[in-house]
Amino acid sequence: MATPAMSLLVRRFSTSALKGQLVQPPLAVFGTEGRYATALYSAAVKQKKLDVVEKDLKDLQDLFKTDVKLAEFVVNPSLKRELKKEAILDVLKKKKACDLTVNTFDVIADNGRFNKIEAVCNAFARIMSAQRGEIACEITSAKKLDDVTLKELTVALQGFLKKGEVIQLQTKVDPTIIGGLLVSIGDKYIDMSFASKIKTYTNIINEVI
Repeated sequence: MATPAMSLLVRRFSTSALKGQLVQPPLAVFGTEGRYATALYSAAVKQKKLDVVEKDLKDLQDLFKTDVKLAEFVVNPSLKRELKKEAILDVLKKKKACDLTVNTFDVIADNGRFNKIEAVCNAFARIMSAQRGEIACEITSAKKLDDVTLKELTVALQGFLKKGEVIQLQTKVDPTIIGGLLVSIGDKYIDMSFASKIKTYTNIINEVI
């Protein structure tokens, strides 16, 4: 059953070009932000504006990173909804955001979901990443990996991919894992850290004692 927020968003997009079933994204995203992102994705597909909407949302996120006062203003619960709505829509119009993006944030503002703006942008970005066949992968090590090791790991991780998929690799250093690696790729997670092994052995010893 469609939620009131989803129904309102769909009505805002109900032009002749958008009538019909919701276009399902290549990746399911959940929660309030997921519903907004899915509705926006569906509308953007039907109007062939996926790239335009993606750029609008990225530009907005970039602005929030550089204009901290604006970012804090729109999520401040003590301020009136109409003031925050006016601010966000004014920014979008100055940046010449497309009508789909403006309509989405109009609904988000009407529903007082200002604290979900960043999450909606992130959810849409994840959908678009899946659309391009990009699979997020993060490797965490106790110290920075050298180029040779990183290349060998990347080749090995290719085995987890399906045809047409590509790895979007990020690396992170976390000394607390002591040694070994933590690897996440898509929905898979592999813990090969020394810290994990030490914890396992400690638990075994405690059980024996």
